Amino acid sequence: MRVVIVEDSRLARLELCEQLSQLPDVTLVGQADTVESARGMINELQPDLILLDIDLPGGNGFDLLEQLEVLPLVVFTTAYDEFAVRSFEVDALDYLLKPITLPRLTKALTKAQGQLRAEPTGQTDATLHANSQLFVKEGEQCWLIKLHQVQLFESVGNYTRVYFDQHKPMLNKAISHIEARLPEAEFFRINRSEIINLAFIDEIEVPLNGQWQVRMQNGRILVPSRRQAQAFKQRLSL
Repeated sequence: MRVVIVEDSRLARLELCEQLSQLPDVTLVGQADTVESARGMINELQPDLILLDIDLPGGNGFDLLEQLEVLPLVVFTTAYDEFAVRSFEVDALDYLLKPITLPRLTKALTKAQGQLRAEPTGQTDATLHANSQLFVKEGEQCWLIKLHQVQLFESVGNYTRVYFDQHKPMLNKAISHIEARLPEAEFFRINRSEIINLAFIDEIEVPLNGQWQVRMQNGRILVPSRRQAQAFKQRLSL
């Protein structure tokens, strides 16, 4: 398991390094002490797990999560307990209070290793897969979701609305950027504005005018563009 430490205290970093060196199958691949340096390092190295302090120069741990392209597993390491609830709102794997003991760190990393063994392998850095974790933030609300939970991506100008469960927050990314990273087997660009998760199709209707209509499980009705209709038919082998 490849780990990056994000911690502004040199002493705390040294203590975590020493503890990690005692754990089997754990490789420390990087250390960062600011939001900016951590963002570049994590996006480049794509570690399996980050040990993340909350109070950092240039922002905080939650700010960093919002800026990452793909989110690794997260274990918060902090001296403050008041952020515990918020950490689990973003589905952090664990929340460790300083001073961190080796048994407590071992327990958290064992949990992480178990989750990683359940993840599919062989994916490229550029392409997401069904169990890729996505950090989504709108206003004060944050979610950490799996890609397979997303029903629909909808283009709204230079932004993209993402639909999952009963939520539909906005992402600060163009839909073309998102499309380039989606697994083709699960997602389909049904028209200029919408990309659907094929697993969430409820039914397909072909009215008398011959214009297909796709009803999603959330009740939304979508119409494939003329250009995409044939490709959509081939995808579903109809």
